[in-house]
Amino acid sequence: MTSADFRILLPEILLSGYAMAALMAAVYTTRDKLAATLVWATAGLFVALALYIGAAGVGERTVFNGLFVDDPFARFAKVTILLSAAAVLVMSQDYMYRRDLLRFEYPILVTLAVVGMMVMVSSADLITLYMGLELQSLSLYVVASIRRDSAKSSEAGLKYFVLGALSSGLLLYGASLVYGYAGTTQFAGILTTVQAGVPLGLLFGLVFMLAGLAFKVSAAPFHMWTPDVYEGSPTPVTAFFATAPKVAAMALIARLVQDAFGGIPGQWGQVLAALAVASMFLGAVAAIGQRDIKRLMAYSSIAHMGYALIGLCVGTAYGVQATMIYMAIYVTMNVGTFAFILSMERDGRPVSDIAGLNQFARKEPLKALAMLVLLFSLAGVPPMVGFFGKFYVLKAAVDAGWVWLAVAGAVASVIGAFYYLRLVYFMYFGAEQDPVDSRMAPVQWGMLVAVAAIMLLGIVNLFGIEGPAALAAQALVR
Repeated sequence: MTSADFRILLPEILLSGYAMAALMAAVYTTRDKLAATLVWATAGLFVALALYIGAAGVGERTVFNGLFVDDPFARFAKVTILLSAAAVLVMSQDYMYRRDLLRFEYPILVTLAVVGMMVMVSSADLITLYMGLELQSLSLYVVASIRRDSAKSSEAGLKYFVLGALSSGLLLYGASLVYGYAGTTQFAGILTTVQAGVPLGLLFGLVFMLAGLAFKVSAAPFHMWTPDVYEGSPTPVTAFFATAPKVAAMALIARLVQDAFGGIPGQWGQVLAALAVASMFLGAVAAIGQRDIKRLMAYSSIAHMGYALIGLCVGTAYGVQATMIYMAIYVTMNVGTFAFILSMERDGRPVSDIAGLNQFARKEPLKALAMLVLLFSLAGVPPMVGFFGKFYVLKAAVDAGWVWLAVAGAVASVIGAFYYLRLVYFMYFGAEQDPVDSRMAPVQWGMLVAVAAIMLLGIVNLFGIEGPAALAAQALVR
């Protein structure tokens, strides 16, 4: 590996080295007493690397004979992943400390998962893709069951592991078919094969791979793990599941279909459109009957992944730009929402029952107002920033001639607005009862207020993410 290769891989190398050093330091010193320090050190390293990656040039560079690519698309996704992971880490520390859940393994496993995500978004080969995906997945299986004294947490980890193994099998089977018909595992070679002709076996391989990746973004009908894992995992872990891994998996789907199968957008576009429609409507309808806010956020996540897939299925640069903008907005909204959910408790015990929000605005008017802004933004109500995320993906669909898909997205959005507005109704007009307590650490309070402010102030220019997203899309769609 040359010095130039080392510079390209520096963020991944630093994070891997840090994870191993932190593990050894904790094991041979004070173990869990070092956990709080590791959380802050890990979050600080994430932010520093995000700034380093964001300040990199605009060109495209590859290492290991084209197995790993560093381009504006990968850098946009990596910055989003690192910042969201850092936000979730720092706002979850108080929650986990007060409930004796703060283990030294937690920030280390998150670090290893982030390394896997960064490899995923930079993969230019089926082998690299699988390595990154499995490093992320294996870390998340353990994190889901980190609450060792909870049957629900153990069940969540086991369900995620079993179903994740099934999805990995689908992905590997699809990759083997693609390799068998293309004769190469590199995306560039697969693209050359596709442009010369599309064997039926290659299409079957593509469908199997998309099915495996749909599991990672919890797109219907591969969503079955999401509600149970979101509900059973500790809330900080749920917050992590709802942010960085979604960005990584969505970016990986975009990388795969554009870099390896960009010559046949008509074929994979139909598959992604079917996943998008199923996800939007299932998430919108199934969330209506939920009584647990974490399960509601799980179905919300399924629906939002459907909207994000709209941008990818149209196969244009503007569609990819719309998806990346949507994912950045979605992650930001989730950080603020989970900052509030982390604070919900009664008599010192965490509460996730939606009924506990009744008359919450009387007791905590400012927090209720911030949550109202976030819920309106999640519902896509103008002029919140969340509205512009949906506007971008629906416009991309209309511009590319997929009018029926844009109409389906608009209808699903209207249906989904019901369960968000129901939470607002409970907070302001619910039945008389004692609302949940909302004990917030300063970091959680800051996240909630900051994200609510972003949802309002971001309507000016979306805080400048349009330009980087456009560069990222242009680097991917040639």
